[in-house]
Amino acid sequence: MTEYGLIGAKLGHSFSKEIHSMIADYDYGLIELNADELVDFLKEKNFKAVNVTIPYKQDVIPLLDEITDEAKSIGAVNCIKNDGGKLIGHNTDFDGLMALINHAGVNVKGEKVLILGTGGTSDTANGVCRALGAKEIIKVSRSGKNKAATYEQVYANHKDAGVIINTTPCGMYPNIYKAPLDICKFNSLKGVLDVVYNPLKTQLVSRALSEGIKAEGGLYMLVAQAVKASEFFLSAKYERSLTDKIYSKLHAQKSNIILTGMPASGKTTIGKLIAAALGREFYDTDELITEKQGMAISEIFEKYGEAVFRDMESDAINEVSGKSGIIIATGGGAVLRKENTDALKMNGKIFFIDRDPKLLAPTADRPTAFNRQEIMKRYKERYPVYISTADYVIKNETTAAKAAERILEELK
Repeated sequence: MTEYGLIGAKLGHSFSKEIHSMIADYDYGLIELNADELVDFLKEKNFKAVNVTIPYKQDVIPLLDEITDEAKSIGAVNCIKNDGGKLIGHNTDFDGLMALINHAGVNVKGEKVLILGTGGTSDTANGVCRALGAKEIIKVSRSGKNKAATYEQVYANHKDAGVIINTTPCGMYPNIYKAPLDICKFNSLKGVLDVVYNPLKTQLVSRALSEGIKAEGGLYMLVAQAVKASEFFLSAKYERSLTDKIYSKLHAQKSNIILTGMPASGKTTIGKLIAAALGREFYDTDELITEKQGMAISEIFEKYGEAVFRDMESDAINEVSGKSGIIIATGGGAVLRKENTDALKMNGKIFFIDRDPKLLAPTADRPTAFNRQEIMKRYKERYPVYISTADYVIKNETTAAKAAERILEELK
């Protein structure tokens, strides 16, 4: 018998099992079902309680014996409790989205709000925005069905929107380099919220933050609604601080640790030490390139030139940036392309390993740092970029072990 879990169509990258393990002591599984299996699963009632996710939040309603007022008001169910054979549907997404808006510090009152998408979570967002006093709420979809505005109509008539809430899966792993719309076309934007939580910062959120707009992804919402769901499952009441504690812990676990810096600054050695200490996977983008191409970096430079190598480097960075909770050591010139640092920051924090150029050893296999003169030249060129793109600056003047210790301290 399944005690507790999550039902949905595709759950391979769900964080729900990890979150519920931090909330209470019960078995919680991920249960992938197709539409036919969903009907049988609910008819058999062989579970205590489950969460419901895409695409079944509305499909389950006719199969239930009762739904709460919260679920009725939204028109969607995200958790079901088996109460002695009676299936009761409830919705905690309202509480989750409300918590996310507060956590992000976004003010909805008096604002024109664009809600991207027309599914169950869109209805939730509509209810939350009404409760918070939004001046005008406009649902947006590509088709424009059910009185929704199309994206073309939004660009033409609603560029004065103050808040945008994305409830679509656009930008979700593995298609992390997509955004549902271009926020640069909106001249009054004050807040952007995205219910997508993987990656931690979607393209939509990242672009908003780069424009100085308050923005946040869906991880806090995910945790907040899970805590409320567990209360519903167990008829319990938790301290409000539990959501913050779980969010902080999960965010740290899912955030990548990215090391940037000059060639020979110790990035690979430090990265492996951190990976061993935290039990995480380690990736070196230069190693990924050499493995894929079957030749050394210096050979790639000689045969194809630097521009081609930089394209290969961007491909390697895009490959690893979509992963969660890993350690990434980058090549010395990785920060020279803004799209590289943007991709890396979607799921992580950048630590610049700052080592005195006098301590950097030139070697023939480093195409841009093969002698002392080239090292000094590269250092002066790149240092401002290293600093401006880093979340943390770590001095590495003694040993790699000491630098790794400093990073681990920062993470605490």
